[in-house]
Amino acid sequence: DLHRAWLTFAIVGAGPTGVELAGAIGEIANHTLKHDFRAIRPSEARILLIEGGDRVLPTYRTNLSARAASDLTALGVTVRTGTLVQQIDDTALVLRCGERDERVDARTIIWAAGIRANPRAAKLAAATGLELDRQGRIPVSTDLSLRGAPDVYVIGDMARCEQEEAKPLPGVAPVAMQQGAYVARRIVDSMNGRRTAAFRYRDRGSMATIGRSRAVADLGWLAFGGLPAWLAWLFIHLLYLVEFENRVLVLWQWGWNYLTWNRGARLITGETRPR
Repeated sequence: DLHRAWLTFAIVGAGPTGVELAGAIGEIANHTLKHDFRAIRPSEARILLIEGGDRVLPTYRTNLSARAASDLTALGVTVRTGTLVQQIDDTALVLRCGERDERVDARTIIWAAGIRANPRAAKLAAATGLELDRQGRIPVSTDLSLRGAPDVYVIGDMARCEQEEAKPLPGVAPVAMQQGAYVARRIVDSMNGRRTAAFRYRDRGSMATIGRSRAVADLGWLAFGGLPAWLAWLFIHLLYLVEFENRVLVLWQWGWNYLTWNRGARLITGETRPR
């Protein structure tokens, strides 16, 4: 019915973004806003996490994927792996699981299965004769410049940068940050007549938060989950904040929200009557 459709949240894509969104909605529904409505029960919300692959967090180790799926289930999230999205409209989406199609009525549908690159990449491809990949990214050389246009650099989500095993680097912030620093250094070197080695991405690990005291971390040499991973995620994010005062303020806010289950969130609902 309409009531159930409005309380159904469908998240397409079970990468880090989709997993974190699903966990956050689960905590909001079951804890933060649990008692804030008169006509509905947020705890009755149906949260679907839809993934075409065989597990959530497919780029992580299998044991971390299994732990993330278990944590999501504990938060009331229904994990649907091996399921493809065939159609989406304003009120529903059609899922394909095996040979069977299923219509799910949902008024909130969130796409977390990747994006297409900025349309400017297509203009660059047309000007240089290069071919875009399926995500609309343009291939770059080992120095992040365009082939045939050595003075034009492309980084971040627009660049298809292949390294080990000819796999393109993911469109995540650490990649873009390292590419930006590399291009800046290369421009300075070229102005001073110095040579710059090819770009190499240094993967310092991946983390995904699922909920309160729930997270997974893969540092390459070490993989772990639960409270230690969640604390490590908090520490690393604090470390990257600018200014000591900001770190103290954010730490205090996080601590307060942890102790109070973020009860400071409140909604004002109801009809607006003319005066």
